[in-house]
Amino acid sequence: MAARDRRRGGGGGGDVSWSRFFWCTVFAVLSCVLFTVFTFSTLRLSFGETFQPVVVPSWRIPAMRAVSGDSEPAPSVSIRETVIFPDQAVIFLKYPPSSRLFTREDIHCVYVAASDSAKLRLKQPPAGVDSDDSGEQIVRCPLADNGSLVSLAFESDEHVPPGPSHRWDSLVYEAVIDRDNTTVVFVKGLNLRPERVSNASRFECVYGWDFGKPRFLLRSDVESIAQEIVRCKTPMSVLSSPERNDASVKVSIRVKGGRTLRSIARPGHRAALKPPARKLHNMCICTMVRNQARFIREWVVYHARIGVQRWFIYDNNSEDDTDDVIESLAYANYNISRHVWPWIKTQEAGFAHCAMRARDECEWVGFIDVDEFFHLPTGLFLDDVLRNESRPSNVAELRVSCHSFGPSGLKHAPRQGVTAGYTCRMAAPERHKSIVRPEALNSTLINVVHHFHLRSGFAFANMDRGVMVINHYKYQVWEVFKEKFYRRVATYVADWNSEQNVGSKDRAPGLGTKAVEPPDWPSRFCEVEDTGLRDRVLQVFADPRTRLLPWQEEVG
Repeated sequence: MAARDRRRGGGGGGDVSWSRFFWCTVFAVLSCVLFTVFTFSTLRLSFGETFQPVVVPSWRIPAMRAVSGDSEPAPSVSIRETVIFPDQAVIFLKYPPSSRLFTREDIHCVYVAASDSAKLRLKQPPAGVDSDDSGEQIVRCPLADNGSLVSLAFESDEHVPPGPSHRWDSLVYEAVIDRDNTTVVFVKGLNLRPERVSNASRFECVYGWDFGKPRFLLRSDVESIAQEIVRCKTPMSVLSSPERNDASVKVSIRVKGGRTLRSIARPGHRAALKPPARKLHNMCICTMVRNQARFIREWVVYHARIGVQRWFIYDNNSEDDTDDVIESLAYANYNISRHVWPWIKTQEAGFAHCAMRARDECEWVGFIDVDEFFHLPTGLFLDDVLRNESRPSNVAELRVSCHSFGPSGLKHAPRQGVTAGYTCRMAAPERHKSIVRPEALNSTLINVVHHFHLRSGFAFANMDRGVMVINHYKYQVWEVFKEKFYRRVATYVADWNSEQNVGSKDRAPGLGTKAVEPPDWPSRFCEVEDTGLRDRVLQVFADPRTRLLPWQEEVG
């Protein structure tokens, strides 16, 4: 009887349990349906049928674009990184997949109080908007005098919060995976001696997403380190999936027993894994410019006439028409490309970066500025000179002397261009610039004043000045020359407005540190009358009918 009662009780308890389960399930389903209907109705009432996407600040509500129907909400544009320079902030944007890039007209620089990022102080147009080689958009904003944080606004008055910021002079800023699967890292802040190989054992390479979490970092050996370039052994996990890693994994440099530098560098493959059997071009040029638009056309057209086939222009924050001039030259079938290089005081690193880029296309590469012109007094072309002077075959660098030209009595920029306008120079050559075989460069990529260190077994040759020389139009009319006081691009020379190394030969002799025109400026730096290049240009390049030189006409 007791056992039967227990069985009955057990059976009765089972009946009650299943009944409760059934009604609980019904209640849950009805609740979900009612919640969904209520939520959908609320959204439609709030946003309406024609709601359009907007960018909203992420500190108020989750950043999204609301859309009608069943589509997934899309994340908004955000600030990935900000690098603070002496006079501007360079902001790197992060776009959702398949989003269109904003134009300069869509973007505003906004300045918010450091103590309250929701408090807007000022809004103004950006100094420039560009895309780098990886397709990442860069916005340059002037710095505010009141210490405000810099952020951006897109299309409307809404603005996004400032991203993580870094100082320009202590930063890992670029990284390239080379043919041998090492990572070449470009870094500011190590303060190593120029033209010297440093002790690699004092440093290590660090890969990861967040350098503040050491447990989740990959470490690797430094194979070489010199000046501002570090060559790292790349971890296999980074090499195995570069497409995935490019968007997230960074590389940095750690001083053993000390700090890990901040980084915005994401390594990616930009070099062919195997050198091509034959290069596309025999002679190329790399240069770095800032606000040199008015000189680029003459420099490119002239050098094309004597045998240059390819130009790599590293643009160091130009605010003039440099981009438009390069685009017009490319449209006119000059093989020229512009590469955004916002990093200041990094000319040597930029040239090393360009040497790696040009190596797969070019047999020879010249590293000169846009006020420097190869002059071949005998009338030969560059192909002839390269063929004649690179014997024996181990010659991999041609060192070309530079003659520095002065204002030549002029007070205004010459209408026909620098090659025809400036004809008086200093008697002695100042230094040399180089044409190199990029395949023969030392793996450290050390370079100073436009010449590189070569691998063992290769040699340089000094060019006879009767065969090839560089006309360096260094001391032009004052309205042009004074722009040099803004900032010099080389790493190891002082700016001309600095009190450091006032007596250096890298400065204008007797000029001092102020951009004040001396009364005798037009007659300075004139010791030898040299009309060689002018005469050749007017004789060979001028139009027989109009007497105009090719760079005086519109290209295209």
